[in-house]
Amino acid sequence: MRARRRILKNAAAEADQFRRRAALAFLGVVLALAGLSLWYLRLQVWQHADYATRSEANRIKLRPVVPGRGLIYDRKGRILADNVPAFRLDVTPNEAGDPQDWLPALQRIVALSPEDIASFHDNRKAARGFKPVTLKLRVSDEEAARFAVDRWRYPGVELVSYLNRRYLHGELFAHVIGYVGRIDVDDLKQLGEVNSAFSHTGKTGLERSYEAALRGRIGYEKVETNVEGRPMGLVGRVPAVPGADLRLSIDLDLQRAMVLAFGDQEGSAVAVDPRTGQVLAMVSLPGYDTNLFVNGISHADYKALTENPSRPLFNRNVLGGGPPGSTVKPLVALAGLDSGLRRAEDKTLSTGEFRIAGQRRGYRDSHRGGHGWVDLRESIAQSVNTYYYKLAQEMGIDRFAQYMHRYGFGAPSGIDLIGESDGVVPSREWKSRNSAEPWYPGETVIAGIGQGYWIATALQLARSTAAIANGGTLNPLRLVEARRDGYRAPWSALPHAPAPRITDHPEHLRAVQEGMLATVHGSHGTATAIGRGAPYLIAGKTGTAQRSSRKGDASVDPHQLPYHLRHTGLFVGYAPADAPRIAIAVVVEHGGFGGSAAAPIARKVFDAWLLGKMPEPLPDGKRGGPPVTAAVAPGAAPASSPAPANTGTEQEPTP
Repeated sequence: MRARRRILKNAAAEADQFRRRAALAFLGVVLALAGLSLWYLRLQVWQHADYATRSEANRIKLRPVVPGRGLIYDRKGRILADNVPAFRLDVTPNEAGDPQDWLPALQRIVALSPEDIASFHDNRKAARGFKPVTLKLRVSDEEAARFAVDRWRYPGVELVSYLNRRYLHGELFAHVIGYVGRIDVDDLKQLGEVNSAFSHTGKTGLERSYEAALRGRIGYEKVETNVEGRPMGLVGRVPAVPGADLRLSIDLDLQRAMVLAFGDQEGSAVAVDPRTGQVLAMVSLPGYDTNLFVNGISHADYKALTENPSRPLFNRNVLGGGPPGSTVKPLVALAGLDSGLRRAEDKTLSTGEFRIAGQRRGYRDSHRGGHGWVDLRESIAQSVNTYYYKLAQEMGIDRFAQYMHRYGFGAPSGIDLIGESDGVVPSREWKSRNSAEPWYPGETVIAGIGQGYWIATALQLARSTAAIANGGTLNPLRLVEARRDGYRAPWSALPHAPAPRITDHPEHLRAVQEGMLATVHGSHGTATAIGRGAPYLIAGKTGTAQRSSRKGDASVDPHQLPYHLRHTGLFVGYAPADAPRIAIAVVVEHGGFGGSAAAPIARKVFDAWLLGKMPEPLPDGKRGGPPVTAAVAPGAAPASSPAPANTGTEQEPTP
């Protein structure tokens, strides 16, 4: 057996190897310590601000503070729209999770309508997951108490207090103030990220046109939370800026008087201060309760409004309009004077029918046997059609349209509401854009008495009437008189737009004013009934806009027609005639004659403003609606649709 070979160790080599390994290990430790130091330096120094902010964000949550919406007052400081405390349910989608997991159980605690759930799902899809989305507005006190007991079961669902909009006179100001409604997907796109915390936005009326001023500016609260995300206390606050308050020029009592004066009739009316253009009262009837829309109207209520043939949702003053009838005759007369075609004392023979040379068809006067020789003043007082047929024919449609535009027709009145209709002034240009047919001479003739393609709103009629009353200044109409940014801040008046003049000849305007005065206080005026017993002077003009034409030579009694074909009665005027403080335009749909339907309403409004005498209410104490016995006939043009009239038989009753 061979002996095992003995291996001798090399101590020097082993020592050298150990030193190399130790050096490498030491270098590795140094590098690791250096890297750790650099990482520590990065965390604690270079990125300190970033990580400190993130750490603070885990402990501090920003909670938006929605400001109170600005209040709306009438001219005497009486509140028309305010805010009341309420609760709502907000859901943060990222924290709440899948709605199918918690929504059915939540419905057993809080009543949720199909509209609430549908709106929540739509807004949840449009919003970011970490942003709260409103599930239900106006949670009752009982529901709030039940939810508070089981709050821990629903992470991400919060009961939030807020201020809910309330309209103290909802139906009375439905088409003036309008209403706010729940924010939808389209609203979120327009409002942007900054304003996404708002739950409501203005939808119609002043609430919409002054939305930016009324809503204010959102603030924020810094809320300290625990590891479960529960709020523990406030550590900071950026206060919200409340919305601006608005003071209207409208008077609550006069607004109510105007509605009472209509009784159960449908239509619209506007009363203004002729000195300033401020609107004193404005109604579109019938109206509706705007409070129904604030937190989402039910399908049943909305269906009842939309299927009502009286169209309560339709703002007749802003969106409507129709032929002004004889109410434009004072302005046509003024155009005749300013154009040099007439002098106030020039007379025209009225025989009962006017004919255009070369045509067999005749255009009837307002009095079957004619009025004889009449000058400008009598033509206004007795509403003599022949005077205006002939004047419009001599003026020509081009010059006629120029003067009507000068008097404020065919353009917005300046009212501070969105979507105001321009109306239509008959002209070749307008017809060429809307029809392939040429302009006919007969269309010029009937334009002179406010028929044919004419569309004028009550706002335009009130504005032009106010210009006649104040000496020729065509003031833009305004609803908001002043605003204040804060409860203790002073009211500041809103600036007025420059106002053009309708004439540079005071003597011409004076002749027109005398004709309108004779309409009410003359011996043969068409509105003498409303002047009886008045302790002040009234200047005015009646009008009747036809919705059906006569058959041959037969006169048409509008009260014998089906309801939907009855003529529209109109009246424009101002009082006191010697020192005007109020001008008005009244439009009564299906009213028949202006002198019997619209003029008495104006007298009641004048009495309310000048004498403090309120009209008598209906026996049942509320507005009713006219009996609707037949639907609108197929093909019948609505009042706002421009359709040429085929007759000039506007009739006014004589006393």
